[in-house]
Amino acid sequence: MTNNKTIDPTIKAMLEISEAEGISTAFSRAEAMKPCPIGHKGACCGNCSMGPCRLVKEGQTGICGATIETVAARNFARMIAAGASAHSDHGRDMALTLLAAAEGEAPDYTVRDVNKLLEVAELLDVPTKDRETMEIAKDVAESALAQFGQQKGEILYLKRAPKKRQEVWRRAGIAPRGIDREVVEVMHRTHVGNDQWYESILMAGLRAALSDGWGGSMLSTDITDILFGSPVPLTAKVNMGALSEDEVNIVVHGHEPVLSEMILVAVNDPEMIEYAKSKGANGINLTGICCTANETLMRQGVPTIGNFLSQELAIVTGAIELMIVDIQCIMQALAPLSDQFHTILVTTSPKAHIEGATHVEFDEHRALEIAKEIVKMGIDNFPNRKETRIPKEVNQLVAGFSHEYINYALGGFYRGSFRPLNDAVVQGRLRGVAGVVGCNNPRTCHDASHEYITRELIKNDVLVVMTGCGAIACAKYGLLSPEAAQYAGPGLREICEAVGIPPVLHVGSCVDNTRILTTLSQMATEGGLGEDIADIPGVGFAPEWMSEKAISIGCYFVGSGVYTIFCSESPVANSPVVDRFISEGWEEQVGGKLEFIPDLEEAVRKALEHIDRKRAALGLVEYDPTRFGQSGDRLMLQFLEALEAGQPVSLYSARIP
Repeated sequence: MTNNKTIDPTIKAMLEISEAEGISTAFSRAEAMKPCPIGHKGACCGNCSMGPCRLVKEGQTGICGATIETVAARNFARMIAAGASAHSDHGRDMALTLLAAAEGEAPDYTVRDVNKLLEVAELLDVPTKDRETMEIAKDVAESALAQFGQQKGEILYLKRAPKKRQEVWRRAGIAPRGIDREVVEVMHRTHVGNDQWYESILMAGLRAALSDGWGGSMLSTDITDILFGSPVPLTAKVNMGALSEDEVNIVVHGHEPVLSEMILVAVNDPEMIEYAKSKGANGINLTGICCTANETLMRQGVPTIGNFLSQELAIVTGAIELMIVDIQCIMQALAPLSDQFHTILVTTSPKAHIEGATHVEFDEHRALEIAKEIVKMGIDNFPNRKETRIPKEVNQLVAGFSHEYINYALGGFYRGSFRPLNDAVVQGRLRGVAGVVGCNNPRTCHDASHEYITRELIKNDVLVVMTGCGAIACAKYGLLSPEAAQYAGPGLREICEAVGIPPVLHVGSCVDNTRILTTLSQMATEGGLGEDIADIPGVGFAPEWMSEKAISIGCYFVGSGVYTIFCSESPVANSPVVDRFISEGWEEQVGGKLEFIPDLEEAVRKALEHIDRKRAALGLVEYDPTRFGQSGDRLMLQFLEALEAGQPVSLYSARIP
């Protein structure tokens, strides 16, 4: 029953337990409920009470006269707007936290990365000379917040893109003016009786996506680095084997590090640890799920026990005393499921209540106090633990490759540069680069698409960067460790051995896809690979997407000039005109295109063909894997020896000052 649902042995085992005990999960619900064949492909309009109108016959229109092209475009644009609002609102909350910290109203937070603060201040036109850190931080926060409400001009972060890309946006009329403005305008355009031309609707959607990628999400990443430190590589554990049999297991799940960072401080408080021992536990074990896991993983090395589709099955282990959730990707099913076990589910965000859960509203102004209160709830629950069934599977990964660290690793502190990366592509040692990101979806075999596509790409000498649930997926199968170099093509393997990196780089949570945008921009401006992101031999993948955020992410990559592939049926398939416009039409206007390709072999083939075409357009040598693979380096071997011996180890003795 479970063989076609997941490739993860841990998830298979927990699904077998769930099925035997009659426990409902996303997997069983997806099996019982088939997707609507009309709405699934963009042919249903529910934007007013005259409908819903289902356009299933050729030439059929809605009651208002809307064509299938208008309906499909509106539905798709609204997905973009919803996704952009989610990640950008996350960015707004990070800016508000920075402001509260700068004004002394959130004393548990401070600026941990002053260099990043100064870099962001320059981008936001905030003066820094002869000013105190918190004074600068206050102005940075206020300037960031102004980007949301700005009504005219262009958001400031657009200047981070290559100049040629900025010209493309202006020529197409899609340079974002303000983050909130673009989201609201899409909702206005798609209201009944308003914009009724698919092309103008979809271009407005693209502008909203860019306001997310080059606005709200990018601000979120930068401000998170300012508050909690820019990530540097470290080793950590992944999968449910990281749960503890004799400690209080606390899981953070969601997306906002403002909460999880304080929970981490609380569980390491000596008083909390002693309190846990007084309840019969040997300590407190903090782990994570989804992107909160990625946030604490890449900065603090906190183990992650799974991605989106793991959240229910983690509770089925019977080993979790407390699951703390904030925003996004949290299943409502967690509340009734927790009632079947001893787990306490705690919601913390004023934007995300769940009926049946315990709500403890998090307030940044007294963050640590509330974090300790929540942790104490988990400790008090430890004596209620009954039978546990903790899986044994656990793997090692290396996480925390910020774009700053990639720059540093390639050239050192004084000579940091993307030139070695560009040169590797120019020489053909690297065929190209790829970002593989996105969610899980029970409509596909869990983790299978992420794992297959990533393996195929690195086998063909394509360096892969990953975020979010996709990164967690591939970490479980060893692809984010230096040992994975054995699966890489000869050129990529040579680079991994020489530099001491995995062939798949973990660059953060799903909001941190903006790190990939910044990296691509730096590659374009470095020289040798054209003048624009669209010139680079690279692709983007969302193999198992399920959320509106994924649509926004995919579209801001397309708008930035990247060929992006989603491995599913198209949500606008019932309108071939719209389906063609988001690929060929967008490519003509902005240089990037979006395609939905369910067949994984075809998706990889088309991605490699695209990379090779970009190489040819740049006049680069034809990719030939036989030219490389003869050299090596002791750094990786030393790391593997230490790892095998069970020693706490980092690939890098150096750190960015």
